[in-house]
Amino acid sequence: MMVQTICVLGGSGFLGQHVLSQLASPQRMINVITRHPYRHRHLLIVPGVRLIKADIHDPATLNRLFSGVDAVINLVGSFDEGRHPDTRLRHLHVDLVRKIMSACREQRVARLLHVSTLNADASNGPSEYLRTKGEGENLVHTQAGETQTTIFRPSMIFGPQDGFLTEFATLLRFSPVFFVPCPGFRCAPVFAGDVAACMAQALKQRHSVGKRYDLCGPKVYTLAQLVRYTATLTGQRRLIVPLPDGASRLQARLLGILPGKPFSMDRYHTLSLDSLCTSGENTRCSTPLEAIAPKYLGDDSLEGRLNHYRSQR
Repeated sequence: MMVQTICVLGGSGFLGQHVLSQLASPQRMINVITRHPYRHRHLLIVPGVRLIKADIHDPATLNRLFSGVDAVINLVGSFDEGRHPDTRLRHLHVDLVRKIMSACREQRVARLLHVSTLNADASNGPSEYLRTKGEGENLVHTQAGETQTTIFRPSMIFGPQDGFLTEFATLLRFSPVFFVPCPGFRCAPVFAGDVAACMAQALKQRHSVGKRYDLCGPKVYTLAQLVRYTATLTGQRRLIVPLPDGASRLQARLLGILPGKPFSMDRYHTLSLDSLCTSGENTRCSTPLEAIAPKYLGDDSLEGRLNHYRSQR
C-alpha cells in the first residue's frame, strides 16, 4: 500500500519530531494537528509537513481531519496526570483513542499506528497510567473495523528534549542531594530515532498489521544508575541517595501534592514493574544510550561546549 497522506496526532511533541523526520518526503503530505501551530512552526522545514490548528478531542473535527488520508499516527500520551489521574489520563489514553477509532472507521482509514508503553495492562496494571494505556491498546484492536493497526510499546524513550534524562539533569541542577525513589527499577532505554524508524518501516510491511511490538534498547539500567550517569554527563557532583521502598512511597505522597507533581503515587506504582522486553513481538533497537546522551547532556552538547570555552578564557 502506498501511504501518501498521513495525519499525525501528537506530532509536535518529543517523539513526534523524530517520526516526522523518518516520514519526510516531497511526495508525501503529513498533516500535524496542533492547537498552537505558531509554537511549532520550526516543523515546517520537514518536507511535506503541514501544521493544522484543530482540537483533536472533538469527534467532528477528527472526522474532517481523517477524510481522504491513507494513515493515522497517534503519538498522544502523557505521564502528567494533573490533579486527577483517573480523569486526565483516561481523557488522553482512552477517551481520545475511542474517538480516533470511530473516526478511522467512519472515514475508512486504511492504516493506524499507535504508540503505547511497555507493561500497559487494562486489567492488572498497577497504576492508572498503565491501566489507561492498556485500555487504549485494547480499543485499537477491538474497534479497528477495516483499519489495519500496529501498536508500539517502548521502554523509556531518550533523546534530545526528552522528559526522561533531561528531567533528571534539571532536578540535579537544583538538588545538592538527590533522593532516588524506586532505585532498583530496571528499564532498557530506547532511542527516539529508533522508535520512529520502526514506525516508518511498519508502514511498508504487511506482516506488521495486527502486531504489538515491544521496543527496547540494547542495555538494561536501574533508575539509580541512570541518575548517576546523568550527573556524570552534566558534570554535577551530587550526593545521590537511593531510597528504600517505604521512603519512596513517602516521597511520592509528599511530592504528589506539589504543583506539577515531580513525583506521585501513580508514578511510584508505574515504577513497581521493570520496563523490559521479555515476551511477545520484541524489537531490540541497536542505538546505545552512551552514543546519544553525551550529545545533548554532556560535553558534546552546546551547553557543554560553551562551558568548556568559558573555562579557557
